Amino acid sequence: MAEELTVNENQFVVFRLGRETYGLDIATVLEIITMQTITEVPGTEYFIEGVINLRGLVIPVFNLHKRFNVEGGEITRSTRIVVVEVEGNNIGMIVDAVSEVVNIPQDVIEQTSNILGGIDEEYLTGVAKLEDKLVILLDLVKVLRRNDGTMLENFC
Repeated sequence: MAEELTVNENQFVVFRLGRETYGLDIATVLEIITMQTITEVPGTEYFIEGVINLRGLVIPVFNLHKRFNVEGGEITRSTRIVVVEVEGNNIGMIVDAVSEVVNIPQDVIEQTSNILGGIDEEYLTGVAKLEDKLVILLDLVKVLRRNDGTMLENFC
């Protein structure tokens, strides 16, 4: 039976990318799928792997390793594509593995400006201090924007 949320908690899908653990607000996650064939699209941003056909929808797929400049990114049996919806756009993101859905109380989330001192904190909403790990919480709107600030809907 699933845990009930309290007023000051949010649910996050927790995934691994490289050596770090990240979290996405579950409200943005449409589904999690196994790795599949990605069709490359010439002329796209360096971190766009291409597109997939998901039940008749063509969805651009990001490589978060490239987007965040994180080493690794080898495709394994644990590799997943997390399909998210942000500002009306469906986008897939390649991650190393999805581990769980957790309830995170607001009072264990530290704002990034107090922690990172400017290191790519533009993509983050905070860091959750859980009993056994730290979970870096992503701001998908900022992750899914081009360097010029426009949304990624026209990347492919």
